[in-house]
Amino acid sequence: MENVLRPLIVVGGSVLLTLLIGWATDLLLRKADERHHETPLWGLLRRGRIPYQLVLCAALLRGSFDEARLLERHQDGVGRTLTLVLIGATAWLVIRIASAIVETTYSRYARAHRDAARVRRVRTQVTLIMRVVSAVVGVVGVAAMLLTFPAFRAAGASLLASAGILGIVAGVAAQSTLSNLFAGLQIAFGDMVRIGDTVVVDGEWGTVEEITLTFLTVRTWDERRITMPVSYFTSKPFENWSRGTPQMTGIVYWHLDHMAPMEAMREKLRDILRHCPAWDGRAYGLDVTDTTPNTMQVRALVTAKDADDIWTVRVTVRESMIRWLSEEHPYALPRVNTADAAVPRGRGNGGPSLDEAAPSRDRTGPRRLHDSPRTGPGR
Repeated sequence: MENVLRPLIVVGGSVLLTLLIGWATDLLLRKADERHHETPLWGLLRRGRIPYQLVLCAALLRGSFDEARLLERHQDGVGRTLTLVLIGATAWLVIRIASAIVETTYSRYARAHRDAARVRRVRTQVTLIMRVVSAVVGVVGVAAMLLTFPAFRAAGASLLASAGILGIVAGVAAQSTLSNLFAGLQIAFGDMVRIGDTVVVDGEWGTVEEITLTFLTVRTWDERRITMPVSYFTSKPFENWSRGTPQMTGIVYWHLDHMAPMEAMREKLRDILRHCPAWDGRAYGLDVTDTTPNTMQVRALVTAKDADDIWTVRVTVRESMIRWLSEEHPYALPRVNTADAAVPRGRGNGGPSLDEAAPSRDRTGPRRLHDSPRTGPGR
């Protein structure tokens, strides 16, 4: 009877005590979260209740398993297994606690500062710091697990003796990985690019969605994801539209006829922008920037608070202006005028000369093509 009750009391008591302590701890964290709404720390700490209970259970079983007198032939193996579980659960719990502290610090900073650029910079740094902490804790946990085996402890001494050679070999073999690792740290603390920045890389326009220690993901406007090594951003030029202030100036071009009503277009541009919510009201302008024998190039300058709004303003201005010109001033749109060419007859036959075969001209106005008349003011 004792052989049955002893293991049952030891194992069952450890599990029951673990559940009781875990429930009590979770209840305290829940009440603390309800009382302190200004900080999410207590609610985030509740995410670690599973590794917390594993640590408790593994520690209780590891300390009391000898008293259970269960599986005595495999007592060493069971004890080592419980030790491995304890080490792994402890590393998991440390990562969860560190994550809760880091996220709480970031949320407080985001609420206290209204500068979006600074908030994105801190968010990028916090994300990379959390990844570094997770990697370090994971490596330490795996190393602690390996040291529980006597064979690995003996091998560790010989490895330390040849650490210099192994370090050189590993450095040469992992040169690319190490360069990306240091590039990730340089991006995090050098403020070159941040999560949420609008960038142009290799001709692709998008938003930085994720930054890790080795790669960076850019989400394009058509929902594609471009994954690039972080070393790209430290070795090649790229456009960061969110650097400094997010305000931007956009350009809209039209190719119009030389008779286009410029003053009326300026007034129409002002009306279009007044009814466009994406325009920030800072500035606008419309000028002729170039001419060709058939058309002239008209450029409009508009402003907006960020890259997304400047795109909206540009397409709105372009579409609205073209619609207005086609309805109110169709002569301002570029056209190709065609006419049947008269075949000149030789002068010796008494036919008209080349000048006589050309389209007629008014004495006071420009040349008119009779087969394709054009309408408009002054014509």
